Amino acid sequence: MRPSLLNPLFTEAQKLSGVGPKTAQLLDRLLADDAHAVRVIDLLFHLPFNAIDRRNQPKIAEAPLDSIVTIKGTVAEHRPPGPRSRSPYRILLEDETGDILLVFFLANHAWIERSLPLGATRWVSGKLELWEGHRQMVHPDRVLDAEGFAKMALIEPVYPSTEGLTQKTLARAIDAALTKIPALPEWQAAAGLSFADALRSVHHPQTPEAVKPESAARGRLAYDELLASQLALALMRGRIKRAAGRVNKGDGHIRHKIIAALLFALTASQKTAIAEIEADLAAPTRMLRLLQGDVGSGKTIVALLAMAAVVEAGRQAALMAPTEILARQHYQTLAKFGQASGLRLALLTGRDKGAGREAILSGLAEGGVDIVIGTHALFQESVAFRDLSLAVVDEQHRFGVHQRLALGGKSEAADILVMTATPIPRSLVLTYFGDMDVSNLREKPAGRQGVETRALPTERLDELIARLRRAIAEGTRAFWVCPLVEESEALDVAAAEERFDALRKIFGDRVGLVHGKMKSRERDATMAAFAQGSMRILVATTVIEVGVDIPQATIMVIEHAERFGLSQLHQLRGRVGRGGGASFCLLLYKPPLSEAAKARLSIMRETDDGFLIAEEDLRLRGEGDVLGTKQSGLPGFRLADLSVHAPLLKLAREEARRAAEENPRLEGARGEALRLLLNIFELGEAIRLLGAG
Repeated sequence: MRPSLLNPLFTEAQKLSGVGPKTAQLLDRLLADDAHAVRVIDLLFHLPFNAIDRRNQPKIAEAPLDSIVTIKGTVAEHRPPGPRSRSPYRILLEDETGDILLVFFLANHAWIERSLPLGATRWVSGKLELWEGHRQMVHPDRVLDAEGFAKMALIEPVYPSTEGLTQKTLARAIDAALTKIPALPEWQAAAGLSFADALRSVHHPQTPEAVKPESAARGRLAYDELLASQLALALMRGRIKRAAGRVNKGDGHIRHKIIAALLFALTASQKTAIAEIEADLAAPTRMLRLLQGDVGSGKTIVALLAMAAVVEAGRQAALMAPTEILARQHYQTLAKFGQASGLRLALLTGRDKGAGREAILSGLAEGGVDIVIGTHALFQESVAFRDLSLAVVDEQHRFGVHQRLALGGKSEAADILVMTATPIPRSLVLTYFGDMDVSNLREKPAGRQGVETRALPTERLDELIARLRRAIAEGTRAFWVCPLVEESEALDVAAAEERFDALRKIFGDRVGLVHGKMKSRERDATMAAFAQGSMRILVATTVIEVGVDIPQATIMVIEHAERFGLSQLHQLRGRVGRGGGASFCLLLYKPPLSEAAKARLSIMRETDDGFLIAEEDLRLRGEGDVLGTKQSGLPGFRLADLSVHAPLLKLAREEARRAAEENPRLEGARGEALRLLLNIFELGEAIRLLGAG
């Protein structure tokens, strides 16, 4: 239950004075999520990205051109356009040093005559320009009398908005929200500005710098958000660690057979990661470890050896993947080792029905299955294990923390290993996985080929097709990934279908198509035909981004590469270079490129180090996009910007860890204040954990 003190922050914005149904609808379009309409807290956390400075109030003769100025003058003349004329309405405003024209296109004449009566003193604020030798201000932002000028904000915040919602209306709603902040106790150990004062300072800036991420107010708010997220992680970790784990120490007989069946030697970092995981499994506390490695660094084998260790100890393991394609792929890869080592593996997805499904469920419940590989179907209540001791979660950023805990919840003391093929920048590891120990796989296994990467403008498409024709004739297979059109799967699919039709006219039925809207059977059949070689070109949306392993595919074409993020481009490139042949990644872009797009394509050509690419991606894009929070349900930050506030993260983590260790139940005055902080940032899951002891 949220403390009643915070109720004013979580009331619907529509209840604020001055926010009618129409404004509420626009605010919902801008800020609401699927769970609820826009609330007071959503308005308070909607921060300005810029500020307009109206402090420059020169005489007309001294006013600088092409900048925002606020001018006081007398209305000297009205110059309305003639009847049926398309000319603008002009007003001559003068002071003792000179005059300017105020210009209004398609103007409401009655409003102009009422707002700017002849002979009246008025203050106008807007951009001053020169037109045909005369100073003018087109559509001034403000036209005010003495009373209005006295109330005008000299520094005006500028907010992200949506069509139909004016800055004025948005600012008025946020002003009403500011009046609802209750008196809150201080939760920071060493705070200057209070939480409420920081919000007021950002929404009513006294200088343009006050809205910038580097300002003291923004720093205070960012630290609050980081402290809340780190405290939630620390409490979760504390509870998982306090819940006694079990010693999983096998004798190595299955692992020896798996290693003997490998076609390559383990890399140094694979050996290190395996040793770290085995030490965690053998300890009496629960393991919570993140295994991150670049595309093709051999995470799956590390996970299999971890699961084998648990099976040697007489228990079960589960591997959960975010998509059915990836779950099937893992199953096919691991089944070969299962046969060599005697492991009993099963695949469980949402598609499995009837007797086959029942057989797997009873195998899990009775212990006839050692390792199950599946999708989120593994969370379902009907899935019960005889003795689950290790849960492996692949591509963690596609799942939330809650799902990670849900799989661990299938057993009182399951160890948890999380894997990601998208190396995560160091600062973000602390943010999203601050509750975990980390193992990194740095090298690629022997035999992995480098991928030659080139960028081509779209006008060279014919040249690319000719090259592809030659390669296909020589037996090559190629991926052709279609553009991210926007946040719309329907448009992405349309783009893929269009490219598929065009390539089909050239290459006939050797071209296949896969996308997320297809039935999974149809998609699997196409993937199988591509893997077997009856299909030579696979056109796809980013559905093939993770986990597709077809060593014979040596060409990756990424269309409209300028629209993709760096990590995504790197993931896609990792689909080739998996066999013995030379491999190519062709980045097809449409000129002209923005500076950021140029930088991304240039980095792709220069390096294939996923860890380096992840750091560059964070630098270029900011943390919200790096992990694709929109698609993943991750808690993207609203107040913290890690490209600026990363140093605060370490401090927040230390303060959170201290608080969780010294006061694990968050009791007393400081504990209550920290509970309020968790509630403000809607991290109630951590509070429920406290209640559950």
